Amino acid sequence: MVRALGRVAVFMGGDSAERDVSLKSGKAVLAALLSAGVDAFAIDVRGCLLKTVEDPDFDRVFIALHGRGGEDGTLQAILSQAGIPYTGSEMMASALAMDKLRTKYVFEGCALPTPKFRTMSATGQAARIVQELAPPLSVKPSREGSSIGIRKVTTAAELAEAYEAAAALDPLVLVEEWIEGPEFTVSLLQDQALPAIGLSTDHVFYDYDAKYLADDTRYRIPCGLAPEDELRLQQLALDAFRVVGCRTWGRVDIMQDARGGFWLLEVNTVPGMTDHSLVPMAAKAAGISFEELVVRILEDTLEGADV
Repeated sequence: MVRALGRVAVFMGGDSAERDVSLKSGKAVLAALLSAGVDAFAIDVRGCLLKTVEDPDFDRVFIALHGRGGEDGTLQAILSQAGIPYTGSEMMASALAMDKLRTKYVFEGCALPTPKFRTMSATGQAARIVQELAPPLSVKPSREGSSIGIRKVTTAAELAEAYEAAAALDPLVLVEEWIEGPEFTVSLLQDQALPAIGLSTDHVFYDYDAKYLADDTRYRIPCGLAPEDELRLQQLALDAFRVVGCRTWGRVDIMQDARGGFWLLEVNTVPGMTDHSLVPMAAKAAGISFEELVVRILEDTLEGADV
């Protein structure tokens, strides 16, 4: 099977705000593929993505690019047009999942629970939004990842300030109700939910530092839920993954409120693969080594040449 994979390019780096994390993910993926005997090498993708398919010296691509350019459907469209197999979700699902606002529209349309929200396009809307949505609120650039640009606010003045910071990253800004309670994440692999992970941190929320830099972030596996509640959580994650149209692998982030209800936050189609990352952690809990994980993700590109 490894021989059938041919020569594999691991795309990493890129030009997005998540470049540093992507480099770490890509290096970890590359090391695992080489350890498994796969003929793999790294490409730090910078600048024009079209250049990645000019006279390629590879047979397929493992996408370890996070954020814009690598996770938003752009690269997926280019590779599809060039007939080059690649890992993860296709163009449409990638673009949709990268846009938190439009993902929430899909959740609502499919009757899946997600926190109430508003879009914001000017600081002058702050007072009205605070009246319509009960603080505290979460302010997010709609098309960034790794919690970049997210702030928790409680007043109209804080909301206006947070909006300006978020709008500097993306003109499409999402404001949603803040769910007070434990956070969970469910990793998906080949249409199966892996063990859920419970997250806790001394930060205000599970932000960029808590995800990639801090050593005091706490991960619970088992997640701490009763078995029937974990099954309910896993099924919700699968439902979210499927309605967005994702494939092969990814991760869904979910909050639980004080009454035990679950609320979908977002779907990640190219999650982190660093030493702090959640998908490898969940896979390990399911008895899947990091090496086996990356090979299984890559093997899905063999299912038809016209990905």
